[in-house]
Amino acid sequence: MSQLVSTKKTSSIKRKKAISKTTAYTALTVLSIIWIIPLIWMIIQSFAGPEGSKGKLFPTSFSFHWYAELFTNETYPFWRWFLNTLVIALICLVLSTFFTIAMAYVMSRYRFKGRKKLQSLGMILGMFPGFMSMAAIYYIFKSLGMAGDVAWWKMLIALILVYSGSAGLNYYVSKGFFDTVSKSLDEAARIDGATNSQVFFKVILPLSKPIIVYTALMSFLGPWGDFIFSSYLLGNETAAWTVAVGLYRMITKDPELYYNTFMAGAVIVAVPITALFLGLQRFFVEGITGGAVKG
Repeated sequence: MSQLVSTKKTSSIKRKKAISKTTAYTALTVLSIIWIIPLIWMIIQSFAGPEGSKGKLFPTSFSFHWYAELFTNETYPFWRWFLNTLVIALICLVLSTFFTIAMAYVMSRYRFKGRKKLQSLGMILGMFPGFMSMAAIYYIFKSLGMAGDVAWWKMLIALILVYSGSAGLNYYVSKGFFDTVSKSLDEAARIDGATNSQVFFKVILPLSKPIIVYTALMSFLGPWGDFIFSSYLLGNETAAWTVAVGLYRMITKDPELYYNTFMAGAVIVAVPITALFLGLQRFFVEGITGGAVKG
């Protein structure tokens, strides 16, 4: 009798688990479809024929016309915007990654007066959205001759300083990763005569590839897709625009004329970051999970 009851309970539990999994997978599938439909639409529209296909899911013809138009348009030099964005993102990748990793290592390994207060201050500042400081940042750079009616390259330098200047405040995930690295490695290196910088560069960093890759990807992604700060600092200087600002100005100028061209630009913008994520996915996941162990 007891065995029969136990069998029924086991069967009931299995049935509930099966229903729960089915419901979860169904919901995730529906959400995935909803999320991917705009991407499919964007790609299809970018390959539509010269006659355009605005509002149609399936164009009557396909070609690379809009991609050619994107790189040959003299009014809106997409290639210049793409180069600007790439240079800014790569420089910020190096600077922001170094600042973040160095800050995280210091907060993880060293104990000094005011450390807790500094951590609390960084957390509080991180709670405020960055765009709240836009007006102040603009007038600071304007007083330094790096915003407003100045050379386009000065605006780009200002943008790089904006993106990388506060990178150190994003150290929490990296600090969690460094907390999992045994401190005995540091001690052994110092016993062998290594300095603090040698311990950091020659002992810790070679073991921290996952968190470095994660930090680098985040440092690249921010400037690559940012619109708010870039549109505010770059103004109406077409030569200084990034892809986000340029494509926005293009589509708002004449939505009917530049609809398919905008879609082609959006596809090109998505390619580099998608390739990076796919190629470095393993390190990206390891960086997140490693940094989430401790805070």
